[in-house]
Amino acid sequence: MSTKKFVGVESLIAEFGPMTLGLLVRSMREAQEISQQQLARKLKISRAHLCDIEKGRRLVSPERACKFAKTIKAPESTMIQLAIQDILRVAKLPYEVHLKRVS
Repeated sequence: MSTKKFVGVESLIAEFGPMTLGLLVRSMREAQEISQQQLARKLKISRAHLCDIEKGRRLVSPERACKFAKTIKAPESTMIQLAIQDILRVAKLPYEVHLKRVS
């Protein structure tokens, strides 16, 4: 039985900030136990560029987020949503993004 205390979403956001595309990429990379260099090679970008994305210093376009999603096997809609949300956050625009796939 685990003795770890459950941490709620609100406390995670307070400690780490909102979910970003960079945080998701880093989490997926760490869950797959691969290095930045290995993932950067798969994504066809430099390790420094990947580091900047993970740290939130560089934004990713929705198109590139879609390509990243396919490479790291993440949900496309989540990656695109986070990419757009990051762009809005940096622009200090008070909007929240919700995507719906159209046929």
